[in-house]
Amino acid sequence: MIVMKFGGSSLESAAAIRQAGSIVQAQLHRRPVVVVSALGRTTQQLLNIGGEAAGGEKTQALNRLQNLHDMHQAEILPLVSLPEKKRAESLMAGYFAEISELIHGLSILGEFTPRAADTIASYGERLSSELIALAFGNYGIESVHFDARHAILTDARHMRAAPLLEQTYERLRQLCAPLAQGNEVVVLGGFIGATESGVTTTLGRGGSDFTAAIVGAGLHAEEIQIWTDVDGVLTCDPKLVPEAHRVRTISFAEAAELAYFGAKVLHPATMLPAIDMDIPIVVMNSRRPEIAGTRIVANSVPCANVIKAISCKQGISIINIRSARMLMAHGFLRRIFEIFDRAETSVDLLASSEVSVSLTVDDPARLVEISEKLRQFSEVSVEENQAIVCVVGDNIRNTKGVAARIFGALRDVHIRMISQGASLLNFSFVVAAEDLRTTVELLHGEFFRNPDPMVFD
Repeated sequence: MIVMKFGGSSLESAAAIRQAGSIVQAQLHRRPVVVVSALGRTTQQLLNIGGEAAGGEKTQALNRLQNLHDMHQAEILPLVSLPEKKRAESLMAGYFAEISELIHGLSILGEFTPRAADTIASYGERLSSELIALAFGNYGIESVHFDARHAILTDARHMRAAPLLEQTYERLRQLCAPLAQGNEVVVLGGFIGATESGVTTTLGRGGSDFTAAIVGAGLHAEEIQIWTDVDGVLTCDPKLVPEAHRVRTISFAEAAELAYFGAKVLHPATMLPAIDMDIPIVVMNSRRPEIAGTRIVANSVPCANVIKAISCKQGISIINIRSARMLMAHGFLRRIFEIFDRAETSVDLLASSEVSVSLTVDDPARLVEISEKLRQFSEVSVEENQAIVCVVGDNIRNTKGVAARIFGALRDVHIRMISQGASLLNFSFVVAAEDLRTTVELLHGEFFRNPDPMVFD
């Protein structure tokens, strides 16, 4: 049995959904379980609708909802066979009526809470999964819909809920496994879950990939396929370097480093259940299914090149903290991180000396509040519009001179901050956002002059 996940970009139109159907049909012999995202940009549209309704723009929210209804009607209803058409129309009418009621309620309350955001956002996957399960019949695919909220149990932290894995795996074994063992293809929505009391939650960014990994782990799948709009993991962002190479195979550890530091193919948390169960993940392009994609596996992959890929994360701020009063004092770092903890703001990179600390954050939402707290015992300066560049490869741990090659290639680039040593797989540093393209081009030219044909395509 395999798990096949199709993202929003793979379901953005009738043509894309037909393509997804043909991809599933070609692998029926492997007994696929299909996890789907919302169609196109539906989730963001739903969140915008909720925000507008709560903000007093009820008419605009209802107009936007009508546009969303029309999009679903145009892109997916024609794919449903005539015997199932009335059922699909009734399903759509019911869901959009529920969303309309939510809009009315939000306009009265004037508040868009995280719980309300989860409720309205969940309709994207609820709609897509049920409608696609019906549409699959047109491709000779017998399918059955399974509501992911019945199995994906989470805590009550809305908009970024954490799955309760043991309970979830048990539910998957009890409720989903019997369906998957039959002749029908199980279709369920990604991104959504529910608390043990039945309150709808969502898993946050990368949630559908996370769902696929959880389902794969819970059902002991032989493989988890992530179908998206790129050929797999690339040696760098092709928007920065168009001649980037596809990585044929990469280890979980390397892929996790790339994902954490900006590679958008997979979210870092996505892979954890698969890592625990040693299930390979394959990232493939639904627009070019003939391309083999990238296979992510447990063990490191032999490679003649020192690094496997370069990732980058933009929108970074550096916070420089200095306090001579803290010389030889205990608790300096503790006081700093307590402030970030209370502000629920994570730190990416850290560099420190006896009396100063520099660190980076990618979420500026509470940066002013954090800076004010830090200034109670230190001098603080903030550098915005920065970017993290992360060079990743299993060979870094055993290869001398990697730093020399990096700095040699970047001799004319001003590097603002360096962090190396926390991981044996990466070398990370910060440059100004305006220098990012040049930095990545120079590094790619240095490290991928002769790509290993066994690892890169």
